[in-house]
Amino acid sequence: MKSSFRPEGVERMLKVNRVSAVDAVIEEIRARIREGEWGPGDRLPSESELTQSFGISRASLREATRALVHAGLLVVRQGDGTYVDAVDEAAVALNRKVNNSKIAEVIEVRRGLDALAVSLATVRRTEEDLASMRTALDDRNAGASNNDHDAFVEGDLGFHMAVASAAHNELLTDLYQSLNVAFRKSIGHAMGHGTEDHEALYRAIQERDTTTAMELSLAIIARMEAMPETQADSQDFAGDELAQ
Repeated sequence: MKSSFRPEGVERMLKVNRVSAVDAVIEEIRARIREGEWGPGDRLPSESELTQSFGISRASLREATRALVHAGLLVVRQGDGTYVDAVDEAAVALNRKVNNSKIAEVIEVRRGLDALAVSLATVRRTEEDLASMRTALDDRNAGASNNDHDAFVEGDLGFHMAVASAAHNELLTDLYQSLNVAFRKSIGHAMGHGTEDHEALYRAIQERDTTTAMELSLAIIARMEAMPETQADSQDFAGDELAQ
C-alpha cells in the first residue's frame, strides 16, 4: 500500500493567491489520487495532518472534502476517516446515469460495444485471453446448471469482460468496467439462456472467424431484447416518450 502522507507536500505550493483555498485543496487531492499516491481504498491522512500540510483551516478542508465526496471520489466513514472511493469523476458520473437507465437502453448500448469488442477480439486475442474466456464461460455454465443466479451473472459478465479485454483496446475495456453495474442488471433476466450461442461465440473467436462471431454477438443481444422483462421496459420507455 502506498504511503498515505507525503511530508514534502508543503513544498507543493498551492496558489491560494489566485484561487480559493478550498479550490486549491480540491485540485491538490484530485492530483494525488490521479497520480496514484492515494488509490481506491486508501485512507487519507488525518484532518490535522492535512491542514498542516496544505496550510489551510479545518473549515476549508472540510468544505473541500464535502465537494469531493459529492463528486464520488471520496467517502467518509464515521469514526474511521476519509477514504478514496474512485479515481475518475467522469466514470462516477457515468455510473450514476447508467444505474438509473432502463434495461432496454443498456442493452442498446451493449449491442454496439459487444459488436466492437468481438470484431477486435477475433483478430487480437491471445491464448491467455481464450483461457480467461473459457474459465468465465465454465462458471456461467455451472451457474446455470446449479440454478445459482449469482454465479451465472458473474460468469456471464466475466465472459463478456474477457472478450472486451481480448480486444486490447484500453478505452473499450474502461467503458465495459464503467458499465459493469448496468450490464450486471441486464444479465439478470437471461438466467439459463444462450448457452449454445455463448459456446459458439467462444469457438468463433478462437478460430478468428469474425463474421460468425459478429452474427452470434448480435443474436445474443437480440435474445435479450426479446425477453419479456426487456419488452416491458421498452414499452415503459415508449410510454414515457409519448407523455413528453
